[in-house]
Amino acid sequence: MTRSILFATAAAVLFPLSAGAQTPDDPDAVLPEVVVTATRLPAIVADTPGARVIDRATIDQRGAVFAADILSEVPGLSVVRSGAFGGVAQVRIRGASPGKTLVLVDGVPVNDPAEVNGAFDFSGFELSDIERIEVLSGPQSSLWGSDAIGGVIALTTRDLDGFDAGVEAGSFGTVRGRLAGGLLTERYGFGAWVSHFDTAGISAADEADGNPEADGFTSTTVGGRARYAFTPDAVADGSVRWTDSAADLDGFPAPTWALADTPDRQSSEQWSGFGRLRLKAFGLDHQFSLSASDMARETISAFPSAFAADRQVARWQANGAASGVAFAVGAEREETQGSLSTGLTEQLGASSVFATARIDPTDRLSLTGALRFDDTDDFGSKTTGRVSGAFDAGAGFTLSAAYGTGFKAPSISQAVCDFCFSSQPFPVLRPETAEGYEAAVGWASPDGRIEGRMTVYRLNVEDQITYIFDPTTFDSFYVNLAETATDGVELEGRARLGGGFDLSLAWAWTDARDEATGARLLRVPERAGSATLGWTGARLSGALTVRGEGDQDDAGGVREAFITANLTGSYALTDKVTLTARIENLADERYQQVFGYGEPGRSGSVGIRLRY
Repeated sequence: MTRSILFATAAAVLFPLSAGAQTPDDPDAVLPEVVVTATRLPAIVADTPGARVIDRATIDQRGAVFAADILSEVPGLSVVRSGAFGGVAQVRIRGASPGKTLVLVDGVPVNDPAEVNGAFDFSGFELSDIERIEVLSGPQSSLWGSDAIGGVIALTTRDLDGFDAGVEAGSFGTVRGRLAGGLLTERYGFGAWVSHFDTAGISAADEADGNPEADGFTSTTVGGRARYAFTPDAVADGSVRWTDSAADLDGFPAPTWALADTPDRQSSEQWSGFGRLRLKAFGLDHQFSLSASDMARETISAFPSAFAADRQVARWQANGAASGVAFAVGAEREETQGSLSTGLTEQLGASSVFATARIDPTDRLSLTGALRFDDTDDFGSKTTGRVSGAFDAGAGFTLSAAYGTGFKAPSISQAVCDFCFSSQPFPVLRPETAEGYEAAVGWASPDGRIEGRMTVYRLNVEDQITYIFDPTTFDSFYVNLAETATDGVELEGRARLGGGFDLSLAWAWTDARDEATGARLLRVPERAGSATLGWTGARLSGALTVRGEGDQDDAGGVREAFITANLTGSYALTDKVTLTARIENLADERYQQVFGYGEPGRSGSVGIRLRY
């Protein structure tokens, strides 16, 4: 009954297009218009189908430590996490497999080329240095090329001005600390930060199944940003981010081969960064950038492995406007390299050109189009496109719609058929392709204090690459086989209620299936919802977040539905010193995010934050 109430309430009230902690109540205050920048042309979120922004105020209000903690609140997005602390955490957008979500940090692609599907692992991605998170759902290959079939998650690090430090301690021997400092002026800016997280953890395998061994996790992140304006028309900037983490894992020991306590562990090291020169010339704003990311990970277990991968991207982009049309054009060269289970190293590459433009035929209608041509070194060329429009229908209503296509070239592991065994030649793989349709109705109250949106969509993926095993010949290899489809409804909205209270809710229905068999896709809950009630006063603020997911099919069985709640609060002793507290899993619910892997019971933490 409780689950039905949660899902029905979330459906009725809607969740935020961009949630944010509120300032003390002001009867004349309105919710600000939010802009998304991962579209290459800055666009208003309410006019952009599938776009969401999570700002720094929302991250602080929710008390989110890692990216996976808050991404699960985005409608249509599911987080797959095998273990609470340090277990692999990957994201599915609208039912698409994790490798079809492109992840950017300051515009740098950070997906792991050595991972079988090319997916990004969010398990150690700490948020203390992140200013905002942008999510673009649906095919975005016309903007960002391969890996963006399901969508894009773009994270932006913070500009620093002054001193910021904090420490937090809590359950499971958890300690978290951050130290940051920087200086911003009109001509230059620079800053650096370091954060550390350490916990004794819980058993990655569900403790209720007789697995008492705690699996610890530790992670350190160091980063920096810099900017210098030679002239108002010539600005150089860049950033770098390095993370080192180590996690205890559980495996599948003989003779039962069931998930259980084991001494397995994994260490990983990743860095990413970019350098960019921005110039105004010939009536255009030019950006010339070089970016790179590098990852190395090692697993110690009964079946040890070590993988390393790196990616480099050279990009030119120019933005301008002419005859009422805003546009961006550009070109990219991307090269990736990754190691295989055999110890050999392979590489892939692609050269691309792209263009996107927006025109407003009337004051009430906006139209946007994007086109991209990718020429891969090994899998031919592909042209993708996207068109969208938004119409102000009056009375606070906005109608919007979009159609887009996408593609994903085989990963390095798939391209060379790593982990494959056959006496026959392996099949030649084709890139996976996708097309997505969506339509949305948004509404905002005249005073701007309430807004919401309902989106319906369909996502089709063809030539899905699948790993198959033939028990008669013991052959195993990758083939283009499956066709998948997802139909869905996403509801979102936010409201200022007065008295310092703000309300944010979300609900999503996701019907993701294999078109060949009709079976539900694994690890995609059909229903998911979240609700956050926040309050902000002169010194004291807090938020209660309730999140639930319906049943989901998993490789080992059916992961049961669950509801969990978190409570966060802060008290400003002075304008420079703030006390913080957080209680997670408030009702001490026993639940699993992924079948077989346990999640923590009720836990808490307290901390102090200094700002100068």
